[in-house]
Amino acid sequence: MLWIALYPPALSLEAFAATLGMAQHALPLALLDAQRIRCVNRVAWQLGVKPGLKRATALALVPQLLFGQADAARDAQALRALAHAALAFTPSVTLDGGSDKDAAPPCVLLEVRPSLRYFGGLASLLQRLQAALAPLGLRVRIASAPTALGAALLARWRTGFEQGAHSLDLRALHAHLDAAPLALLGAARVQADVLTGMGLHTLGDLRRLPRDGLARRCGEALLDELDRARGERADPREWLTLASSFEARLELFERADSSAPLLQAAAVLLARLVAWAGAQHARIGGFVLALRHERRHRTEIQVPEHTELPIALAEASSDPKHLQSLLHERLARLTLSAPTLELRLRCHQLVRRAAPNGELFPTTASAQEGLLRLIERLQARLGPERVCRPLRVEDHRPERATAWQPAFRVAAQPTAVSNGPTLTRPVWLLPQAQALPERASHPLLEGRPLQLLAGPERIESGWWDGEPAARDYFIAQAHDGALVWIYRARLPLAQSAGEGWFLQGRFA
Repeated sequence: MLWIALYPPALSLEAFAATLGMAQHALPLALLDAQRIRCVNRVAWQLGVKPGLKRATALALVPQLLFGQADAARDAQALRALAHAALAFTPSVTLDGGSDKDAAPPCVLLEVRPSLRYFGGLASLLQRLQAALAPLGLRVRIASAPTALGAALLARWRTGFEQGAHSLDLRALHAHLDAAPLALLGAARVQADVLTGMGLHTLGDLRRLPRDGLARRCGEALLDELDRARGERADPREWLTLASSFEARLELFERADSSAPLLQAAAVLLARLVAWAGAQHARIGGFVLALRHERRHRTEIQVPEHTELPIALAEASSDPKHLQSLLHERLARLTLSAPTLELRLRCHQLVRRAAPNGELFPTTASAQEGLLRLIERLQARLGPERVCRPLRVEDHRPERATAWQPAFRVAAQPTAVSNGPTLTRPVWLLPQAQALPERASHPLLEGRPLQLLAGPERIESGWWDGEPAARDYFIAQAHDGALVWIYRARLPLAQSAGEGWFLQGRFA
């Protein structure tokens, strides 16, 4: 077996920093847990703020310190996104540690031995894995080893392994573990004072002690954990399973009065959505971004608690830049009814068919993809109901033969039919047929006679709905060379319609 461990050393702090603006990232940051400092960023550390200090003491040292509250649910969402990115490379993914705040920091573990050949070896797999993790915005330390716990311990070991540690066989793993500090083992941290008093500092020191005496004094849990790390005892794991739908929330650090900070926070949620879709080897067909608003006064009953922005894609995609551009178009035309406090992203629309192949030269397929993306952006900017496409319907009367509906709407549509052979008709029709004067029974346009080029095309229809049409249609040419579509009413079917010639449409 070969395990890869993904360890985010600053998970809590980076999950909190995802809600901050670019200017705030340069400030000293600290997370609080029960009014004590739990973790800090590098700027705060250099100014003397250390984990364990009280809030008042930290403020006395650094008055400009920016505080956030530790949130286990927020950390779990960020860690889950990391696991989703890993599931795109192997179905054997599990978590290690992180069950409570005193336990070892959480770690994502991947069993990748069956995947190596598909991805072209360990080096290629690691390169693609790092590229998949980059959009999540988490600093991740990577290690590999023949055992799950061994890989997790190497990833958590900070000294000398900032670029990752890789032990491909048990002998190399044992050598690394013997030099590792005792604090890596959870059971050793519980008995740190006892073990330090015995002069033990590394896992190698612990391993060289008589096992029976160590078990009586420190318990079996310590030896069990050491044996699992070294591959000398079985270490069964429970694999992660994916939810059938995606839902994630992000509470903003400060209320947002415009769409700019919303787009930055939404980009974090979209990166997690893409990781979830990638774990299922699927693409996203649509999603909904919900904004939770602040009600400043209890009397503001008219202010909605939530605003939902549905984004529908004409062609399913897993490109985060494309999804962000659609959301940007939608947010740009949104007027916030109230300040926003929280974002929530939902997705139930996944497309599991194969993605389009890449093309070296432009083809009809690539041109069609460009058209689809253009229509998606127009829908996001103008609204789905304002971007329409014509649909041919079951009626021979030209003014009734076309229905307009929102592009790519999945609702019930008018029934498209074939009206016999393909007819030559203009794309653009006048809203109402325009009566034409005539001279000696010959139609005139702008005072000049029209030259009939083709026709007649006879239409007799509409007797069933009280608006009958009996017409002979012709293609005619105007004096300036423009082609028009005209007809002559065959019978005075209505007093208002009369007889004579009418202009129905123009050819482009």
